[in-house]
Amino acid sequence: MDPSQTITNIPAETAGRSPAGVELVSLSGVSKSYGRYTALYPTDLTIPRGRIIGLLGPNGSGKTTLIKLINGLLVPTGGRILIDGSSPGVETKKKISYLPERTYLTSNRKVSDLLDIFNDFYDDFDDKRAKSLLQSLKIDLQSSMKSLSKGTKEKVQLVFVMSRNADLYILDEPIAGVDPAARDFILRTIIQEYNENSTILLSTHLISDIENILDDVIFMQGGRILLYSCVEDIRLKQGKSLDSYFREVFVC
Repeated sequence: MDPSQTITNIPAETAGRSPAGVELVSLSGVSKSYGRYTALYPTDLTIPRGRIIGLLGPNGSGKTTLIKLINGLLVPTGGRILIDGSSPGVETKKKISYLPERTYLTSNRKVSDLLDIFNDFYDDFDDKRAKSLLQSLKIDLQSSMKSLSKGTKEKVQLVFVMSRNADLYILDEPIAGVDPAARDFILRTIIQEYNENSTILLSTHLISDIENILDDVIFMQGGRILLYSCVEDIRLKQGKSLDSYFREVFVC
């Protein structure tokens, strides 16, 4: 679908509006452009505490741009971002635990070495939690990351991210490219290690796999937020699953 077209079955007033909760993230008129190309149009958005939120949309919709702006990895062209009342910077990085789309733990370092690094770098890292999760996966702490399969690397990386006691967990495609068993573990870990005072923002294309763990959903297209809604409201008002509604909206 052409990003310039209007989607008529989504109420415009729902875009960017938090369904419920105490505000954790606030975007006011935030935009991002690269020369003549606009990756994110002026956006107002509030993300509350205590929610698991799906960030959904086709490729090029602006999801990764939004994620990187919240993480402070990109500087907005316009507008203001606040994370728990502070602009992105050193202090807000302490509040966010980020899982990027691509695996970055690919060195020859042992799993135990990486545990030590995370322990030293993050004051909120729970070493006991991480070791317990790794043990449940039967991952040898003396294994080098290069010796592990892609699915196991994804699990290790998620364990490290979810073993921080952060306010906001941002997971970019955490279940892409892994087998169904790995997906089940990842989703169980997200649910079990989820702190009710924190929020998880989860970007994925595999909607049917994550639908049952989501509280809210954000639809994006063409650098704009089309919808921000409670998942249960979609089921009740539309009479269909989130996956079916997504396919209808984006004509997949």
